[in-house]
Amino acid sequence: MSEWFVDTPENPVATLIMAHGAGAGAESEFMADMASELAAQAINVVRFNFPYMVTIKETGKKRPPDRMPKLEASFTETIAAVKTQWPDLPLFIGGKSMGGRVSTLILDNSDAVGGVALGYPFHPPGKPEKLRTEHLASLNKPLLIIQGERDTFGRQDEVTTYSLSAAIETVFLADGDHSFKPRKASGYTQSGHILSAAEQVKTFIEKQL
Repeated sequence: MSEWFVDTPENPVATLIMAHGAGAGAESEFMADMASELAAQAINVVRFNFPYMVTIKETGKKRPPDRMPKLEASFTETIAAVKTQWPDLPLFIGGKSMGGRVSTLILDNSDAVGGVALGYPFHPPGKPEKLRTEHLASLNKPLLIIQGERDTFGRQDEVTTYSLSAAIETVFLADGDHSFKPRKASGYTQSGHILSAAEQVKTFIEKQL
């Protein structure tokens, strides 16, 4: 069983299950700040840790993420459990970086209405030829990708050249990196971008309902 952290607003319009990236768990600053801003937008947010991250927390020893089938299975189990707890709320799935990628791989075959990927890892940094976009070309369910303009896992000038499904909407945050952090000289802030991302997610969710 995965480990949950829940941010529930008073009158939620939908539930969003949010999975973490490869290196930092559900309680990371980015995940917590994002969940807080999403809850302020009337979205019930369930963050969860994949089993390997639970093991890291328990042992204090670093280890790589599990292989994709195990991550997908864990996400699917979490969806079933969340659906039991909030059966009447429309369900969306997504996450940060790797967590967002896992959600896109199971999206079409899940109970979710749509998906949200925050900083999608289109390719490993410095390896633009190793694309992780094959399944994104044929995705049927609506997906919102929010990406920093200068994300090393997929910059705006790269992403706009990819063949992505018409079901995918992509939003770019000015001068943002993989965690939406802009450079000081840009005049933007990470907290401002996280708020903007939460507002974009709310708009996207409302469009699907």
